[in-house]
Amino acid sequence: MAALSQLIQATYDAIVIGAGIQGSFTAYHLAQRHRNTLLLEQFILPHSRGSSHGQSRIIRSTYAQAAYARMMPESFRLWQHLETEASTSLYRQTGLVVLGPAGDPELENCRRSLDDGEILDPTTLAQRFPGLRTHAGEVALWDGTGGVLFADRALRAVQDTFCRHGGILRDGEKVLRIEPGTVVTVTTSSGVYQAPRLIIAAGAWTGALVAPLGLRLPLQPLRIDVCYWRKKDPGSPDMGRDSPCFITTGLSQAPHSVYGLPALEYPGLVKVCYHYGSPTDPEERDRAPPGAPRPSIALLSRFISSYLPGLETEPAVVETCLYTNTPDEDFILDRLPQHSNIIIGAGFSGHGFKLAPVVGKLLCELSLGEEPSYSMAPFAITRFPNVLQATL
Repeated sequence: MAALSQLIQATYDAIVIGAGIQGSFTAYHLAQRHRNTLLLEQFILPHSRGSSHGQSRIIRSTYAQAAYARMMPESFRLWQHLETEASTSLYRQTGLVVLGPAGDPELENCRRSLDDGEILDPTTLAQRFPGLRTHAGEVALWDGTGGVLFADRALRAVQDTFCRHGGILRDGEKVLRIEPGTVVTVTTSSGVYQAPRLIIAAGAWTGALVAPLGLRLPLQPLRIDVCYWRKKDPGSPDMGRDSPCFITTGLSQAPHSVYGLPALEYPGLVKVCYHYGSPTDPEERDRAPPGAPRPSIALLSRFISSYLPGLETEPAVVETCLYTNTPDEDFILDRLPQHSNIIIGAGFSGHGFKLAPVVGKLLCELSLGEEPSYSMAPFAITRFPNVLQATL
């Protein structure tokens, strides 16, 4: 570490730790509100160490949880606003199928979130999604707003727009210490920065950052296998680039959902993944020993054999990503109980990317002491017991 006298020293209106999609949108909203904002990222950008890399994510209106369903209309509007600001396309509308057993509670909640959305009969489903096979007792819900977000492009767009609004983005700076107070001091590998408000959105590294501040968050980083599958017949239109996305709910062979979408990353392949993974240390994610069991791939192979028979049952490409899950898979968006000018955004549990424009707005509002635009009750830190601990 450089001598203190050699470190950059500066004061800002706000500091955001973590330049993934949530932290970047938080910084973007603060800069739009004319706050002099510093966005810190520990890795050199772009990188694939966290949860925001890759070319594609699913976006949809339907949600089983009412809190997220209420946020999605504004999220769509804010994505469209960013497209205009950045003069680039960030979204391809393909439609989305939600597949599950008839009467499944989560599927019924999804249907209600679409104002009793359309249930596809087998003939219509085969026309819209010829590669998807359903089974007796299962139904398919159609969300016509669903589609693909261009994830890498979206992350660059929000960061570039933040900088055009006067924000400062510094990558390759690992946070070493946070000193709370009326003015928060953040020491990194290259600088010492101060601001009256700090927002921590550091993904799988959030728990380690807040532990010295007296908070033990129940965050579990998971190593996710991101799998791409080859079509048996390359000329088949099944699961083409404009085919619908899909998610499953309530299937006995997939306790957590399976999801699929056209593979922008690998043209001609199909991205089908399991919405769960193996506990991991984010620093050790890519160091799994050769031959280590990968139960999600075996589960996906069985699923593809049963539901997507036009695909090979062994993945053509396997990459990794990080989820950071809370026990209930709902986000944490709250002030630090002991220090109200430190805000936490964490635990996005693999479904936060589509909601990042609204999440960033809420974290911005919390940091400015404003009444949040939505109820924060589902996202409170205090819903988890025993999170407060003695400060070291």
